[in-house]
Amino acid sequence: MWSAKEIQSQLAIIDGQKAPDIVIKNATYLHSIFKKWAQGNIWIQGDRIIYVGERMPAMLEGTECVDAFGKKIVPGYIEPHVHPFQLYNPETFADYAARRGTTTFISDNLILFSMLDQQTAFTFIDQLNELPFSFYWWARVDSQTVLQNEKELFNPVDIVKWMERPDVLMTGELTGWPRLLQGDQNIMQSLMESKRLGKKIEGHFPGASERTLARMKLLGADGDHEAMTVDEVERRLQQGYAATLRYSSIRPDLPDLLKGIVEKEWDVFDHLMMTTDGSTPSFYREGVMDQCIQIALDAGVPPIDAYQMASYNVARYYDITDLHSVIATGRFATLNFLEDEHNPVPTDVLSKGKWVLRDSISSDAFKAVDWKALPAFELPYKLTDEDFTFPSSMGIQMMNDVITKVYESELDLSSPTIASGDECYLMLLDKKGKWRVNTMLKGFGNNLQGFASSYSNTGDVLLIGQDWQEMKRAFNEIKKIGGGMALAENGKIIETLPLQVAGGLSVQPMETIIEEELAMKKALRERGYAHGDAVYTLLFLQSVHLPYVRITPIGVVQVMKNELLIPHVER
Repeated sequence: MWSAKEIQSQLAIIDGQKAPDIVIKNATYLHSIFKKWAQGNIWIQGDRIIYVGERMPAMLEGTECVDAFGKKIVPGYIEPHVHPFQLYNPETFADYAARRGTTTFISDNLILFSMLDQQTAFTFIDQLNELPFSFYWWARVDSQTVLQNEKELFNPVDIVKWMERPDVLMTGELTGWPRLLQGDQNIMQSLMESKRLGKKIEGHFPGASERTLARMKLLGADGDHEAMTVDEVERRLQQGYAATLRYSSIRPDLPDLLKGIVEKEWDVFDHLMMTTDGSTPSFYREGVMDQCIQIALDAGVPPIDAYQMASYNVARYYDITDLHSVIATGRFATLNFLEDEHNPVPTDVLSKGKWVLRDSISSDAFKAVDWKALPAFELPYKLTDEDFTFPSSMGIQMMNDVITKVYESELDLSSPTIASGDECYLMLLDKKGKWRVNTMLKGFGNNLQGFASSYSNTGDVLLIGQDWQEMKRAFNEIKKIGGGMALAENGKIIETLPLQVAGGLSVQPMETIIEEELAMKKALRERGYAHGDAVYTLLFLQSVHLPYVRITPIGVVQVMKNELLIPHVER
């Protein structure tokens, strides 16, 4: 981590032969091991804490001296379960999060793994590591949909190369765990390698019974973030799982979970973590992990426990306390300065020795990544009338944002328009133009002529609407703008959300992405979308880790029965 030359320079500061870069004096800081507030002075050289204690350095020439009297200092917050590709990209989300005190992500690698060759993906990660921010990663073992080349892509040989990286801390999340129970040897081999390399394995077990949790624990799962009730939290803790409590745009369970735990007087906060679970951009208007900490404080969680759930508990679980979440010698100089412990929104943020927020003023935006390395979004084909063939009356009905069921349409599916009602044509189109899947979607909109999105689980195109011509128009618009979302109506494009990076990510700052997302959601609501989060609906239409029916690259699939209802068609 630090070279011999750097360590010698750090020792010279201790020996009084050199001045540190920064000294924070009169500091009242949270000591994560003692779980109490301590007083002292903090010396910093580069990105490392050199000393914490009562002493002041012998030399101060050129040192930035910061008087922290009246402030409380806590370790930078850690988001332990990040999907950093939800319209925003890892760099823009990190930039936004850091200024609210969240300075470390443990991030999903699914997009990097499935979209890029390994060397390009690792180069991308190395560029992110140049930022004043800490990125760690998962190693996925399944696609969370059904790909035509699933076994070829998610092979243990390639997966283990990710696991061998020191900045990969976790294997999973295990959205394909039913396949594991059915004897999938690729997933089993990957989990065995994960255990050999000492990586944590994260489950994805919504609604899991005690029996399922026990079976998955025996297969290697260490933690899970899918508890939706206090009883489900208890069930996981009893089985020895690390429990991460969720506050997201589709599962805002955290307040009720924490209130229930407080009411039951369980002394379990040392064993809990919190996550926003890759929410969509507008959800973060109230913050990232600072928002979770505030919820914990409001629920009656003792302040130190609330901060530890978003810092030290995560670092201890993933065995990175030698670098993170302890304000002590040798760790990263990553600190949040608070007005008091009851307000987790920092006034100042020091991340790896760099000020990203100083006196409530942000530093320059993060810019380290060459986004041209990711493949451009291109649609090398045109839609024809033949593409709009709907041979089956079987369709997908939305029960809420993400849960669906099979239904039978009684409409004339040869008609190019649907005059009224909440049924739409739904198409999944291969981005390379080789195949398509056509079905019906009920409950997405009731006055939606044409909508297209290259934002999807696989990066293929979702086409939804009640008018074939307007659906074509929306398709042509996302082709024209290089990816994103487009809404067409009465011969015009009504709304767009450009996603210039590989058709799924924006390069705009979070504040801009939030406004664009809200504008698109408003337009969809006006056309009959009545659920909570349309962006999550688009992402999860293909995701087979949720019941009951999904549209995937192989066709429409009945998830629980593992049954292909409507096969894909070659174009």
